[in-house]
Amino acid sequence: MRLRLVCISDTHGDHEKLTLPAGDMIIHAGDLTAHGTRDETQAFMQWFGSLPFGRKVCIAGNHDTFMESDSAQAQQFARESGVQLLNDSGCELDGVRFWGSPITPRFFDWSFMRDPGAPIEAHWNLIPKATDVLITHGPPHGILDQVHRGDGVMEHTGCPSLLARIRSIMPSLHVFGHIHEGYGVVHRHGVSFHNVSSMNEHYRISNPVSVIEVPENTTGVVP
Repeated sequence: MRLRLVCISDTHGDHEKLTLPAGDMIIHAGDLTAHGTRDETQAFMQWFGSLPFGRKVCIAGNHDTFMESDSAQAQQFARESGVQLLNDSGCELDGVRFWGSPITPRFFDWSFMRDPGAPIEAHWNLIPKATDVLITHGPPHGILDQVHRGDGVMEHTGCPSLLARIRSIMPSLHVFGHIHEGYGVVHRHGVSFHNVSSMNEHYRISNPVSVIEVPENTTGVVP
């Protein structure tokens, strides 16, 4: 048997424009809201919880300000809607171990951002070695993390410390978003990396919903 994961990210309030295929679990990898407000957060959780999936799992992203400023209320909204909100925490489904974190490297003054070195590594060090599916908002350095900086210049913006932790624990699957133009799949270091951003770089829903199959009680991923 395989778990069918339906994965989205970076919907920025336009989640109802998505066409979602069937699956066992839906995962949202952060930036649920456009402006990070309380009302947007509650509305998203109610929508997400109403979806016809056996398990609904999400993390926050750098745009989700209320989810950092009042994390207890955000968790309550999630629980009331039947949503599992991961915040440097994990869950398990049919023997597959999931871990989620909203943290990304510092860039201006957005939410859930940490400085390089010890501040951000404190979060990555929490990821258990026995993790099958890792969900973070941002990418590891050098993997589906490039952004346009003008004049044809592309810059890698992912986190080197996250990449080092992934190489240490070797999850089967890493799901993330944050860098809209990085949408896609690569396989490196024995890990299947999926940037599942739903919006393109112009903040329009345009990328196909990612569907990933994971064998139950085993390691390995079928893209």
